[in-house]
Amino acid sequence: MSATFDLALDLIARPSVTPDDAGCQDVLIARLEALGFRAERLRFGAVDNFWARWGDAEPLFAFAGHTDVVPSGPPEQWRSPPFAPTVRDGLLHGRGAADMKGSLAAMVTACERFLAACPRPRGSIALLITSDEEGAATDGTVKVVEQLEARGEKMRWCLVGEPSCVRRLGDTIKNGRRGSLNGRLLLRGVQGHVAYPHLAQNPIPAIGALLGALTDEVWDRGHDFFPPTSFQISHLHAGTGADNVIPGQLEMLFNFRFSPAVTVEQLQARTRLLIDTALLNEEVKTGQVFQYDLEWRLSGPPFFTAPGDLVEAALAAIRAETGLEAELSTGGGTSDGRFIAPTGAQVIEFGPLNATIHKIDECVSIGDLERLSRIYQGILARLLG
Repeated sequence: MSATFDLALDLIARPSVTPDDAGCQDVLIARLEALGFRAERLRFGAVDNFWARWGDAEPLFAFAGHTDVVPSGPPEQWRSPPFAPTVRDGLLHGRGAADMKGSLAAMVTACERFLAACPRPRGSIALLITSDEEGAATDGTVKVVEQLEARGEKMRWCLVGEPSCVRRLGDTIKNGRRGSLNGRLLLRGVQGHVAYPHLAQNPIPAIGALLGALTDEVWDRGHDFFPPTSFQISHLHAGTGADNVIPGQLEMLFNFRFSPAVTVEQLQARTRLLIDTALLNEEVKTGQVFQYDLEWRLSGPPFFTAPGDLVEAALAAIRAETGLEAELSTGGGTSDGRFIAPTGAQVIEFGPLNATIHKIDECVSIGDLERLSRIYQGILARLLG
């Protein structure tokens, strides 16, 4: 139906579940090298990445994306096999169709048409592609960016092809993301028999007041384009599974999605203060003293790209292709943009509808694939043409 559609078919047919690339990057590199891109394969651990660049001049515009996909889930629940791309009612179905093999195909065909129309652009074009975005994200984009920084290769603009739109292609651009901070609390008591509670220390009642304090806390009021920081408990476990044993410890996992209005250090300090206060009150109330361990893992800091030449180019290209005025948003989860923004690059995310990503029967509109490619071409033309 189009060059973008054909390339998307080829990519979706490859079962590239994280971190297996399943040959997707070979397909992309072959297309890019035919255009004159210099492709550099960068493998870290079990993760395949590549950096492909056309031209040496500044400024540098980069597309960023990932060939890996999440597992399909039970294949029998799909109307068609997840890695056998299938067209139904104008939609292309298959794992990765929206997240984000459709975007990858659109990036490549946009480059092909742009360079055919503008063989001497005012700068360079690059693609940074990983197979580790849906997984641990430790040997992918972050490692490639470290390599680029070490040799002084700087992106001025970066477009991440994550599915950003909500109802129609072109309705949403992500120009930032909240940070993600994970915590693990291990509250230690004393295991014992339920018939002899005076010989044990049950951590479950002790956590009650703390849960309320953590969930009721107002961490900040938001920041410019960002909503207030949110706190969520994602896991709570205690006990051995036996009904006659008082548990000796309780584990709680939790997450902050935070704005630039608060720092990681402030969140950690306030969390510890709430824990200490709740346990001190428990000691005063019951005489029981509980010890705890608190561990932290930062998935990524928040980032934000203020309206400027990249945002304006994207807004104009979307308007020209769809007639829509895109909304700027910082909602949703994290993306690999969190590794690129600290280099000083302007970073946005723009791709197809996100309604079916990670779901059974994931799909993308066939018409949107070609429109997305033309929008990407329009952004290139406005910045480098």
